[in-house]
Amino acid sequence: MNTPRIPPLDVSSLNDEAQQVLQPILEAGRPWNIFLTLAHHPDLAKRWLVFSNHVLFKSSIPAREREIAILRTGWLCQSEYEWAQHELIGTEAGLTKEEIGRIKDGASAGWGTLDALIINAADELFDDKKISDDTWNSLKAYWDDQQMMDLVFAVGQYTLVSMALRTFEVPLDDFLTGWDRT
Repeated sequence: MNTPRIPPLDVSSLNDEAQQVLQPILEAGRPWNIFLTLAHHPDLAKRWLVFSNHVLFKSSIPAREREIAILRTGWLCQSEYEWAQHELIGTEAGLTKEEIGRIKDGASAGWGTLDALIINAADELFDDKKISDDTWNSLKAYWDDQQMMDLVFAVGQYTLVSMALRTFEVPLDDFLTGWDRT
């Protein structure tokens, strides 16, 4: 990675506004570089965190399936930080290391039906900005309308985050592995 365009703030020297926005993250022990970078714009970070917390923690999609969609989106966007961060989160959600590796290969890489549909949906949203009728109708056999909405917003959220991470050149946290070391 290059030198960050917007370097993460130092936790020990946060101004009051950044400290207030990041307080729940600091208390959770996750002052990751993404948050320390976004804290340069506390108003934006505060509002973004509400939405991102829904997508990551309050989604109606089961965690494992959510992580398949997020990892596929991070891979499609070529966001090393997003991929590395969600390798950890995906493992916590029940994905195996082998499954995480196969996400890079797409829907035809030996997935069950639901998992392949999630990958197809992420691919279609990335390529066409819409889930096709075939994929939509097939997913509806598994998921209700709220889950379908959460899927679209998860892919959209992580496309946005991947764009920000890549553009700001957010460096990997010390505990993240990245592409070549996975």
